[in-house]
Amino acid sequence: MTTLTMAKALNAGLRRALEADPKVVLAGQDIGKLGGVFRVTEGLQKDFGEHRVIDSPLAESGIIGTAVGMALRGYRPVCEIQFDGFVYPAFDQIVNQVAKLHFRSRGRQTMPLVVRIPFGGGIGAVEHHSESPEAYFSHTPGLKVVSCSNPVDAYWMLQQAVASDDPVIFFEPKRRYHERAEVDESATPMPLHAARVVRPGTDVTLVAYGPMVKTCLDSAAAAADEGRDLEVIDLRSLSPLDLSVIAESAQKTGRVVTVHEAPVNLGLGAELAARITEQCFYSLEAPVLRVGGFDLPYPPSRVEEEYLPDLDRVLDMVDRSLAY
Repeated sequence: MTTLTMAKALNAGLRRALEADPKVVLAGQDIGKLGGVFRVTEGLQKDFGEHRVIDSPLAESGIIGTAVGMALRGYRPVCEIQFDGFVYPAFDQIVNQVAKLHFRSRGRQTMPLVVRIPFGGGIGAVEHHSESPEAYFSHTPGLKVVSCSNPVDAYWMLQQAVASDDPVIFFEPKRRYHERAEVDESATPMPLHAARVVRPGTDVTLVAYGPMVKTCLDSAAAAADEGRDLEVIDLRSLSPLDLSVIAESAQKTGRVVTVHEAPVNLGLGAELAARITEQCFYSLEAPVLRVGGFDLPYPPSRVEEEYLPDLDRVLDMVDRSLAY
């Protein structure tokens, strides 16, 4: 086993993907010589060359549009969008080309393309650098959407996304880039689109993904000091959703709280609440409750801690659930 930060685990996963398939190509702003603003691609251009790790122009639509053409010619491009808020110029390419070409060709054309997006807040950044746009893509038919929450998943899920013949939007929680874990590079990974119970419990189920998984684990640890046993599920895949793991937990605890950084209004939590209610109505002791960002644009960094869901907000919602 090797102890890696999430950033280093992503780097190792990309390296392994590049070694495994000569058709894998990386593209993005400053990913080559600089190694990316978060150094996720550090050293890869030096080892694999400028023809496989490509420093692109500052043009997200051009990055994705070029990658679409490469995928049509048999390559497996992995595109980096430097920050979450920069993905919108590429939105047209992603939802109108990437997501539709397999269907448009009646299944004859695959689209093996990965779009890596560092997302979420908590790093004290300026505007357009701390957003959570995952619901836009999860709502789009034809896209697979996943988010890692730890270095082990970062290492394996990125390789699985690159190997997939479907287009995958890969969300990386940037404020977790420097958190460490032991990564067993010889292990057998779980399926890419499977959810996982990361902490068993009996009283309330917390469902989260990406940066909020650690927040929920911290909340569960604090709740344990008060005699409450919270179960924490890492969703991992946002589209498709693995409802079997969530439904089993909801039927056991009878109470569910969803947690994400994105605004609560029309977020992933709303879809989860609807599906859990449809499948587990007679097992629920309380309505499915949601914790998330407020319904306003991401604030200036000096007040972002007031905006981001934290342990107190999660535990307040747990108290509300238990009060029913």
